Amino acid sequence: MNLREWALIAFTLMSQMSVGAFVVLGIVHFFARRKAGIEQADRLSDRALLAIGPVLVLGIIASFLHLGNPLNAPLAILNFGNSWLSREIVFAVLFGVLGAAFAIMQWRKIGSMNLRSIIAWAAAIVGLLQVFSMAMVYMLPLQPYWNTLFGTPLAFFAATFLLGSLAIGSALVANYAYIRRANPDCAEEQCSLLRSVVKGIAVACVVLLGIELVAAPLQLTLLASLNNPAAAESSALLYSDFGWIYGLRLALAFIGAGIFALFLYRSALTPGRERLMSTLVYGAFAVVLIAEVMGRFLFYAAHVKVGL
Repeated sequence: MNLREWALIAFTLMSQMSVGAFVVLGIVHFFARRKAGIEQADRLSDRALLAIGPVLVLGIIASFLHLGNPLNAPLAILNFGNSWLSREIVFAVLFGVLGAAFAIMQWRKIGSMNLRSIIAWAAAIVGLLQVFSMAMVYMLPLQPYWNTLFGTPLAFFAATFLLGSLAIGSALVANYAYIRRANPDCAEEQCSLLRSVVKGIAVACVVLLGIELVAAPLQLTLLASLNNPAAAESSALLYSDFGWIYGLRLALAFIGAGIFALFLYRSALTPGRERLMSTLVYGAFAVVLIAEVMGRFLFYAAHVKVGL
């Protein structure tokens, strides 16, 4: 695999993680606001916004390594009406602009809460459209390994929300550690909110893991049913050359989003176990990230084109 394909791995995963993190953070803020009020919700989530922007920027920088001539990148948006690639680029830029606008307004408390919510919703919708467009770029009839619901759209959205959930979980436990040092008086209510959020993230991880573990064998079954040489060759690569990577990727996903998540849920039930909870969140995020990188490596390494 060459540098350009590794750049695509970095770009797709970072972009999807940033979109998932933004959407999950919005959900977290909504429920935290209903439970504890706007001030506590902001204290819980505002610093986590810092973790999203740099990830998206790094992903966009990585995407330029894939281009033969990065100076031609602006020309890619000219075919928005007919090209999923153009739509992906436009939505990525819009998501970055709207997300940055919301972050600045939220930190500075510029405008009303309703106005900030509208911008946040717009950014979230555009981000999800970016992920959808990214998936559609690979839905090519001549690429049977990519051209399936299980192989591309479902896998991309599962990675979006799995990585996004654990990234936000990691950011929130880091934020709680900061709050506990800086202002212990407000830490108790923040701790209660954090435990509730972490329980929700743990449940989401188990559900998303279930989707991934169901989609993987269905993808192989579908490839076998296509009865064409390219699909058969992709299957053979997954069973032989890349079989150990495929198996390890599923095992790591099960450990990170399954076993770690179950222990994470149990630790979040009991006050006073915040240090263990933080360690489990960081560990789950690291393990799942490695699993998703391996999965995306297979996505590019095992595809075989029909014909020449």
